[in-house]
Amino acid sequence: MQSENSYSGVSTTLAPLQNRAFRAIWTATQISSLGWLVQTTAISWLMATISASDLMVALVQASSTLPAFFLSILAGAIADSFSRRGVMLAGHCLIALASATLAISVGLGFVSPWLILGLGFLAGCGFALNDPAWHASVGDILEKRDIPAAVTLMSVGYNIVRSIGPALGGLILAFLGPLAAFILAAVSDLVPLTAVSRSKWHVRSSPLPRERITTAIHDGLRFTAISSEIRAAIVRGTFFALASISILALLPLIVRDNMAGGPIVYGALLAAFGVGAFSAGLGSSYLRRLFSRDQLLAAASTACAACCLVLALTSSLPFVALALAIGGAGWLLTWTGIDVAIQLSSPRWVVGRTLSIYYALSYGGMAAGSWIWGITAQNYSLTVAFEGAAAVLLLVAAAAFVLPIELWKESEQASSEFVPPSLALDLKPRSGPIVVKVDYLIAERNLEAFLGCMRERRRVQSRAGARNWSLQRSLQTPSLWTETYWTPTWVDYLRLNHRLTAGDKEVDDRLVALHEGNLPPEPMLSIGRGTGAVRSRSQPITRISRP
Repeated sequence: MQSENSYSGVSTTLAPLQNRAFRAIWTATQISSLGWLVQTTAISWLMATISASDLMVALVQASSTLPAFFLSILAGAIADSFSRRGVMLAGHCLIALASATLAISVGLGFVSPWLILGLGFLAGCGFALNDPAWHASVGDILEKRDIPAAVTLMSVGYNIVRSIGPALGGLILAFLGPLAAFILAAVSDLVPLTAVSRSKWHVRSSPLPRERITTAIHDGLRFTAISSEIRAAIVRGTFFALASISILALLPLIVRDNMAGGPIVYGALLAAFGVGAFSAGLGSSYLRRLFSRDQLLAAASTACAACCLVLALTSSLPFVALALAIGGAGWLLTWTGIDVAIQLSSPRWVVGRTLSIYYALSYGGMAAGSWIWGITAQNYSLTVAFEGAAAVLLLVAAAAFVLPIELWKESEQASSEFVPPSLALDLKPRSGPIVVKVDYLIAERNLEAFLGCMRERRRVQSRAGARNWSLQRSLQTPSLWTETYWTPTWVDYLRLNHRLTAGDKEVDDRLVALHEGNLPPEPMLSIGRGTGAVRSRSQPITRISRP
């Protein structure tokens, strides 16, 4: 990973801006986000004025978040398999296309609720492509120590814009109309396209051939499912998204029905939400020193629950604005904390996929929450909807005791390159399956420590791609233990070893220390074969059915 930073010690919040590529894309993203928030404000208010359905208003949020639920995992695999810069460009092209089409449609006087939702869905597809690639690229552009500061900067930057964009959107709506808002958004979408196309950064290339997309998706899902720290973060983020989206999804109805306000009031209240998030971002480093990660996330969920309760019980503008500022602070602290946890818990080979799974489920939670709370408000009342969301958020806060996000380990790639063993057979990349066996001689006094190491090794090897991992003990020689697993092909075996991190290698060192043999344990490799006719030497080795 490359960085232009030369300082030592803990990264400051502004340190990532010293990197030219990060600074250019970050700045362009803020400009684009400003246009997007102006457009979102205009869309939400336009939907509230042309549709009498509370559900249609709430679905404005769902239309732009639902694509991430369906496409993010695929987008994460694409981001890990292809040029992340190219994927970002493709995503921004879709966003620009959606904004331009909306501006033209409004200019021609052709607008309907379903057109608004459809173009929101198209823009959401662009975000689904761009977000995993951009967030995964942070680790390529910057040093690992700068990642927490960079993620905080990305959230703070967006929430600075959030404090300005909705208010600006309300003013544009009031004095210039929705068309001006949509034109501004379409023009702003061209800025990140220019920044990404002109920025270059070094990405460590793999000596192995590119994975098939289906295999990449499978390996990403497998890694995430086995990684307890990532799994806990994603589960908590999903339920937080489901409940907290009620604040943004139902706010237009609060303004229209409970406060009898217009677009300026709506924009001002969204700005209050952004100001709260911005303030929390500035103080996040200080808060992380005072509280543990789980304490901070629990407090953030509680703050959003308090916001929901105030929205349910009062229509006073000052109290609603204050509640939204508190909710915005909780919103930023939660998303920043979870994003950083997943970034630092994921090796570079899979970070795009772990982030995409997180985005898919959190955006899916937002889309489901928009629908659930919209239906609740329509069939019961806004008060019942917000009280229900507050109850779920309090449960999310309590989840810190059940699903704690453990302190993550360093996940840098191992400094030494893997050297493939010498083979007597001329294997092709698709030859397989490859069966791996490793023998250990373990004294009875070290048995408990050995089994503890092997539990960790099973997790390590399985996350990297090992299949059907097992451990056997010899009945004739009880001190002899054999570790066995297989990979589908020879290139999968090579890929597994290239994926092992420095932290993973420490497990090998502990096992070598427990091994009683004169020589360190070495893997014995074999290839599975069927019982058909013997292949002649002139025939190429092909993939063989699994045993």
